[in-house]
Amino acid sequence: MMLQVGGALPTTPLELLLISSVETKVVLAILLVFSLIAWFIIVLKWWQFRRLHRQGGKFFAELERTTRLQEGYHAAMKQPPSPYNRLFREAINFYSELRPGALKEEVARTPLTSTQLESLKLVLMKEVAAEKDMLSRYIPWLATVGAVGPLMGLLGTVLGVMDAFIGISSKGSGNISAVAPGVAEALIATVAGLAAAIPAVIAYNLYVNRVRILAGELEGFAAELIGTMAREGMV
Repeated sequence: MMLQVGGALPTTPLELLLISSVETKVVLAILLVFSLIAWFIIVLKWWQFRRLHRQGGKFFAELERTTRLQEGYHAAMKQPPSPYNRLFREAINFYSELRPGALKEEVARTPLTSTQLESLKLVLMKEVAAEKDMLSRYIPWLATVGAVGPLMGLLGTVLGVMDAFIGISSKGSGNISAVAPGVAEALIATVAGLAAAIPAVIAYNLYVNRVRILAGELEGFAAELIGTMAREGMV
């Protein structure tokens, strides 16, 4: 049941929040936790994608300065760990296991068989899938907050309206001044649910699209890497 501040009806959202029922405060506390989780993930993924963008620029800038795959490999391994050099390393390590010492200039290179080439492609696609999963980590939580936030707000609204009508029935008054504060308190939960859900849904759509773009870039790089290996007689 809604109380009054000093005998006067609340006139601001803050006053409504302070005098709201226990049920509404519990719902608002849960929504606050959801909102904090969502914003933490939003900031974390923004920083991660920003770092990957810088790393990708440096990685490909280093590769452009080299003319041979072996030189590119050594230059790439000097870069900070990133999906790009992990994919590069996976390809070179796989080839080195099949053709030990073949990366040295003085050693004659024997191209991979068709079966070995298909295995190399599978290894690279597996690495791309692993990097995609790593980039997608925590993003589903944004979808969860976006879906559950409005429902929690609706639950708080229903509980607040029920509490308001219980207060009305106990006081025997149904005029607008008696009903309005209880309904206003109930709507606070709806606003809180939407405030938690809207940024989460927007960020989820943006980040899912960003992961898809990065996965496409990695797949393109894997194909380009196989093409470079074919040009140098490795496959």
